[in-house]
Amino acid sequence: MNLNKVFVLGRLTSDPQLRSTTSGAQVASFSLATNRVWKDKAGAKQEQVEFHNIIVWGKQAEVASKFLAKGSLVLIEGRLQTRGWEDKQGQKRKTTEIIAEAMQLGPRSTNAPGGVSGKSDNFEFSRNADSQKEEIPTIEVEEEIKAEDLPF
Repeated sequence: MNLNKVFVLGRLTSDPQLRSTTSGAQVASFSLATNRVWKDKAGAKQEQVEFHNIIVWGKQAEVASKFLAKGSLVLIEGRLQTRGWEDKQGQKRKTTEIIAEAMQLGPRSTNAPGGVSGKSDNFEFSRNADSQKEEIPTIEVEEEIKAEDLPF
């Protein structure tokens, strides 16, 4: 048995780009930045940033374009996919992308237009009853399963 599963939690580096295919399917793409922080042997703090290209299809693409913006925090569950093409100079190119299968939006702020912001500076995870708490929204999209989409 093989497994191709990816979970990434990070912030958008730009607003999602929503497009439609010739058949009318919605597709959104955006880049997500994740970071890893550690201490080296000398005890100095080190940080490494990775950038991930995310592709979202269908209703989730519409949700992404409506509710996500540059700086938004989002959790993506998906699979890795590598595709190739030939550029204008005839060079063969490849890119690896994450095809989103599920998406969970991070905390919202009412300061931004549309009530959405990736900045969660005033959002606190606290057990103190006096602090303001906000539920992290979960979006579940139920799409109709077609017989031709089944792998068996």
